Amino acid sequence: MFVSFEGPEASGKTTQVHILAAALRNRGLTVVVAHEPGATAVGEAIRNLVLGLDSERSVEPRTEALLFAAARAQLVDEVIAPAIVRGDVVICDRYGDSTLAYQVGGRGLPEAPVRLVVEFATGGLRPDLTILLDLSVDESTRRKAGSRPDRVEREDEAFHQRVRKKYLSLASAEPSRFVVIDARQSAEIIASAILAKINEKL
Repeated sequence: MFVSFEGPEASGKTTQVHILAAALRNRGLTVVVAHEPGATAVGEAIRNLVLGLDSERSVEPRTEALLFAAARAQLVDEVIAPAIVRGDVVICDRYGDSTLAYQVGGRGLPEAPVRLVVEFATGGLRPDLTILLDLSVDESTRRKAGSRPDRVEREDEAFHQRVRKKYLSLASAEPSRFVVIDARQSAEIIASAILAKINEKL
């Protein structure tokens, strides 16, 4: 099984990824956890280049989309695909839908060619289940107060509103794959809802 987590910054994705991984490991399942961009040497180098906390460099939207796709291609080939072949459960913090939300929704790139790039980078490998932790831009901003935002997090409110709108549009278009969960709830309630959906799939 391949599960991806999506959502805005501070929606609790990383927390829920680790809660789910622990729950499944307690059942005796082998779980591989990954994150985007990163989880490989190539991916981490790209992450530092594009998202570096101290980076003020300008990155053209197409360049950004292609760099994220390159990191994803490496992640699929090096981590995700081999784990699936072994029969492991794969849980990934962000995947192809992030590119559609941020670079198409947020940056305004044309969707058709970006989808082709995502398809090429992943080799057509898609998650069995995508958990979208939905959170308003206002709440996300409140939760991030006091943190050091990366280059994408520093974008204005309108950008993040477009990202959220695109995420919800993607979920609406694929209700059999997406599960939308209100990220304002407690971590415990969210984890319970996620596990219920995983049980259905398993």
